[in-house]
Amino acid sequence: MKPNIVILTGAGISQESGISTFRDSNGLWQNYDIKQVASPEAWQKNPDLVLDFYNQRRRQLLKVKPNAAHKAISELQKHFPVYVITQNVDDLHERAGNQNVLHLHGELLKVRSTKNPSLIYPWHKDLHRGDIAEDGAQLRPHIVWFGEAVPAINQAIKLTQQADIFIIVGTSMQVYPAAGLIQALPPNAQIFYIDPHPAPLNVNHHTKVIAQKSGVALPELVSQLIKKYVH
Repeated sequence: MKPNIVILTGAGISQESGISTFRDSNGLWQNYDIKQVASPEAWQKNPDLVLDFYNQRRRQLLKVKPNAAHKAISELQKHFPVYVITQNVDDLHERAGNQNVLHLHGELLKVRSTKNPSLIYPWHKDLHRGDIAEDGAQLRPHIVWFGEAVPAINQAIKLTQQADIFIIVGTSMQVYPAAGLIQALPPNAQIFYIDPHPAPLNVNHHTKVIAQKSGVALPELVSQLIKKYVH
């Protein structure tokens, strides 16, 4: 019987496509203090700064492409039931053909009403003050900001509870609640942790740490899993 595979991805997998991260530079994202551009307080205080920050990120995202790690997941999904839980707000998983992708922290190429969180729209251009939803409210980035609840976390926990193999790729395992997902794993689940600078994992599960970049290690791991369970 083929194992159920759940993959948790973080900023490291997107960084290899050329997307800047803010965890590697003292909480700064190209000279922005992240709390000044990614919190409800920031939105209240200076919405123009917040909009400019996300407009820059959206423009950057549209210029980059999925890398070998994203494509490896797509290959894995041809052979196994695979679910992707991502902390990333980009669409590189989807562009690589990844199915069953759950975005914990929102999506950069979507916006939503500030009044009604369920009014969500696709958005590929700059967002400005005065851009409004059909309910007349200002549109905001469809992003889970610091201090906001993570609506998808319960679904992520349910997926994790069904994992036979749990692959962690490109995440510092410092951002909660995502980092706590490993506590929901079944006792017999196996963990593979791919990251050039892996953090210690406080778990009793059988764990293999691969201290390499995801674009190198993940295609290799996918090949090994296919060889072991399919051929």
